[in-house]
Amino acid sequence: MGALWHPFSDMAAVERAGEFVLARGEGAYVWDEAGTRYLDATAGLWFANVGHGRAELGEVAAQQMATLAAYSTFGDNAARPTIELAEKLAGIAPVAGSRVFLTSGGSDSVETAAKLARRYWVEVGRPEKTVVIGRQKAYHGMHVAGTALGGIPGNREGYGDLGPRTEIVGWDAAESLRETIERIGPGNVAAFFCEPVLGAGGVYPPPEGYLTEVRKICTEYEILFVADEVVTGYGRIGGSWFASTRFGLEPDMVATAKGLTSGYLPMGAVLVGPHVAEPFFREPGTWLRHGYTYSGHATAAAVALANLEIIEREGLLDEAARLEVTIARELGPLAELDAVAEVRCGTGALAAVQLHDAALAPRLVLALREIGVATRAVGAGALQISPAFVMTDEQVRELAEGLRQGIPRL
Repeated sequence: MGALWHPFSDMAAVERAGEFVLARGEGAYVWDEAGTRYLDATAGLWFANVGHGRAELGEVAAQQMATLAAYSTFGDNAARPTIELAEKLAGIAPVAGSRVFLTSGGSDSVETAAKLARRYWVEVGRPEKTVVIGRQKAYHGMHVAGTALGGIPGNREGYGDLGPRTEIVGWDAAESLRETIERIGPGNVAAFFCEPVLGAGGVYPPPEGYLTEVRKICTEYEILFVADEVVTGYGRIGGSWFASTRFGLEPDMVATAKGLTSGYLPMGAVLVGPHVAEPFFREPGTWLRHGYTYSGHATAAAVALANLEIIEREGLLDEAARLEVTIARELGPLAELDAVAEVRCGTGALAAVQLHDAALAPRLVLALREIGVATRAVGAGALQISPAFVMTDEQVRELAEGLRQGIPRL
């Protein structure tokens, strides 16, 4: 019996069947301890944007660790890589002049944005604006605020009252947001959290015009629009650093993580629009009493900078756009298989193969593993497709063929 308690797992089943232990990775492939190779369809957990096995990033980490591994950024403390990373992120942020609050990961980033949204309204004299709104099928991490905001019912069960008032609206109808705001009263709503592409809930691209309309509604009712780009940020949307840029959303805040370091070290960031940050920077005496031990971790910051440089140097934003087309071309025809309900794709290096029978998805994950494809189930019976940007067109065809072979085994 092992000691490791796996996240999001039926531990009794894991104990019975054993663990899938990975030993190394290179590009779009990973290997288990027995030396068996697998095509990684998920880039780890949406994060290995530059692919596995980048020795360059390890070397950057080692050099920084040998110099100054980490130091607190509380108060006026800082390390040079942390300052440089904040400047870099401000330069690519969807909103010019954004401030950058660094975190340890995506759940931290969502929690930070939720607290900051409520605190902002206090600072501008409207403390009654406290309600935060999320969407059905949404995933916003597993801290208290993110769990409360999430629209995946199973993730909220068993925890009792999660504290601050939240509301969940329909994922695909802007009018659902408007109706909820009017029912609550816009003077009571602090923020709307929106994944441009719903990720863990099943990879659902936005309906045509949806993002533009909900952004307009938030502006109309003076509600902060928070883009959760933990999945879509840092190039996964294809062609742009952020989905907010691709869709012209001008968000008030952007929660990010994953692709910031391509998973080589844990790190996240909240990109805060200048008007939201302004009350906290106006004059001495206003403290945001919030942060994490590893906010702005020097080694993580150095790795993040090197990771972003790789994305730029190798043109990986464009490669993600290429994958958008290739994934649709190669995986789209899988919808013709009897067991497949639909293939959702067409928005970045993201897709989901949805099964008619949701209960079969975990079995399919195991069947695919037997033929050399590593993936996972998401949403209600879908398979996650979110490859590293270095995956070639030939490897996408390999992935499609693996799925075509594995699905009939159910």
